[in-house]
Amino acid sequence: MKKITAVLTAGCLALSLTACGSGGASSGKSGLEKITFVLDWTPNTNHTGLYVAQEKGYFEDEGLEVEIVQPPEDGADALVASGKAQFGISFQDTMAPGVSGEDALPTTAVAAVVQHNTSGIISRKGEGMDRPKGLEGKKYATWDAPIEKAMLQNVVEEDGGDFSKVELVPSTVTDEVSALKSGSVDAIWIFYAWAGIATEVAGLETDYFAFKDRNPAFDYYTPVIIGNNDFLKEEPETAKKFLNAVKKGYEDAIEDPDQAAGILCEASPELDKELVKASQEYLADQYIADADRWGYIDPDRWNLFYSWLNENGLTENEIPKDAGFSNDYLPEA
Repeated sequence: MKKITAVLTAGCLALSLTACGSGGASSGKSGLEKITFVLDWTPNTNHTGLYVAQEKGYFEDEGLEVEIVQPPEDGADALVASGKAQFGISFQDTMAPGVSGEDALPTTAVAAVVQHNTSGIISRKGEGMDRPKGLEGKKYATWDAPIEKAMLQNVVEEDGGDFSKVELVPSTVTDEVSALKSGSVDAIWIFYAWAGIATEVAGLETDYFAFKDRNPAFDYYTPVIIGNNDFLKEEPETAKKFLNAVKKGYEDAIEDPDQAAGILCEASPELDKELVKASQEYLADQYIADADRWGYIDPDRWNLFYSWLNENGLTENEIPKDAGFSNDYLPEA
């Protein structure tokens, strides 16, 4: 939590997009209300709906001018919490330390970008790691994060394995395909929509298991759109307008993933077009999946994951029921 507080302070000092801590939007061009949205990483297909909404004028239709910015080193949460961005991308697991307690970050998850957790463990095909127990005696690239390691331990042990036999090596992976091909690591935690699809595009045969398939508690929300609490309280109608435009962008990406991929590549020409197109096809079925509408956060699934963290002592402060999210700003189906 000290790190989160330090990052928040640094975020307030380092950037001057809006008044620190105010959370309010400012006036943009031609009288449009300006919104700053901070990504979690470089642009990718998790973000496509934003770029589609921007390209097709959905934000302007709502009276908004939206600036999409790159994140600071420690992610979007600090920037949104400081009020220098009204919205950003985060993840339910990484939000956990700042959801409760005296030093809770003033942010709320207001929409699920992808309806189900598409992360899991990828490995070279045929080496026995298509199930968690197979990680025994193998090199797993770890970020050395408590929640990460606790989840991995859970799925290994529930599969009858001995977690102490998994070789945890510090992760320096920037390219999963190269890392697996070189043998520097045997198993990597990935989001299949990007890194998994990248292995398919590269022609690398792999094995994979998803966390949500091993434990229902691990079907948490990742990624999510977060909003600044002061902004949400002071300008709820603006927040609703923003999410209405974003919803249209993601719905268009579902309807025409090829066109959406083209829009993302035009906005970020450095991206691999083949990878973007294949990833967009995959996510077209994942943005809404079995939900009634884009963005909806199921309270039961949200609470199940945080209850698991509480029960396993993985939070400094116990996370109360329904903490950290709201569906109140989403448009109706």
